[in-house]
Amino acid sequence: MRGGVIALATASIVVGAAAWALTAQKPLADAAVATPRASPAAGARVFLTKAQIDQAIASGTLDRPVKSLLAVKAPLYFGDYSWDDRNVPAGPTWIRVDLGTQLMSVFRGGHEIGTALVVYGGDNKQTPAGKLHILGKARNHRSSLYDAEMPFTLRLTNDGVSIHASSVRWGAATHGCIGVPPPFAERLFNAAKLGDEVLVVGSPRRTS
Repeated sequence: MRGGVIALATASIVVGAAAWALTAQKPLADAAVATPRASPAAGARVFLTKAQIDQAIASGTLDRPVKSLLAVKAPLYFGDYSWDDRNVPAGPTWIRVDLGTQLMSVFRGGHEIGTALVVYGGDNKQTPAGKLHILGKARNHRSSLYDAEMPFTLRLTNDGVSIHASSVRWGAATHGCIGVPPPFAERLFNAAKLGDEVLVVGSPRRTS
C-alpha cells in the first residue's frame, strides 16, 4: 500500500477546480504519526456553488450534491483527522471512503463534518467497494478471528468487514476493514446510526 499527504482544498482552490477535487496527492517519505491529532486548521467551511457541484457530478468526482466541505488548509498526515459538526443541523448521515486517496469524509445533512486518512484491506483481503450500510455497532469489540481489539466498530458486511479504530500509519493494512484514528473513530461512532450509508469508491493504491 502506498501512502500520501492529503491537502484539502481551500475556498480558492475549490472555485478553480471541480467541486470534489479537494485532495492533492504528494509523495511521502515518512508519514508515521505516533499520536492522532486533530487538524489545527479545522473550523471554516467551503460552500459550493451549483455550477461547481454540477461539474463534479458530471465528471464523476461527486456522486450527489453537498452543501459545504470542511476547509482543512494544512496537509493531513497518517493519523491526522478533522472533525467539526458545530452549527450543522440534524439530517441524514453518510460516509464516503475513497480507497485511491485513502480519504474518508463524513457528511450530515449535506455538510461535511469529518475527514481523515484511513487504512484499508491488503491484497490478501481487499476492502469491498460499492454502496454499503452500517449493519451493527459495537463500542468495545474484540475480533475473535484475529484476536485484536477493534474499538468503535461499525460493521458493514455479514462477514465482518467494518470501520473501526486502528493505528493509521505508513505501510499499514487491514484484513478488509477500514481503519481510522481512534479519536475520529469515537466521534464517527457517536454520529452514525444503523442503516447509514457508506459508499466505498476508487481503486486501492498499490506499490509497484
